Amino acid sequence: MADLENLKYVHVDISELKPAPRNARTHSKSQINKIANSIKRFGFTNPVLIDKGRNIVGGHGGIAAAKQLGM
Repeated sequence: MADLENLKYVHVDISELKPAPRNARTHSKSQINKIANSIKRFGFTNPVLIDKGRNIVGGHGGIAAAKQLGM
């Protein structure tokens, strides 16, 4: 279980993030396009979850869409 007292919200450059090598979830091009359109319309509203090593725990689709948008 995570130590909830040590969780924090930080801004990290997208180039520092590493996809989880065993990420079971994949996103189609159509899904990435939909996420990108949502980001364009509403902004990045869902945080990306990362561990101490900057490995993506949750939010691979959002990162793919952000890269597609040139963020």
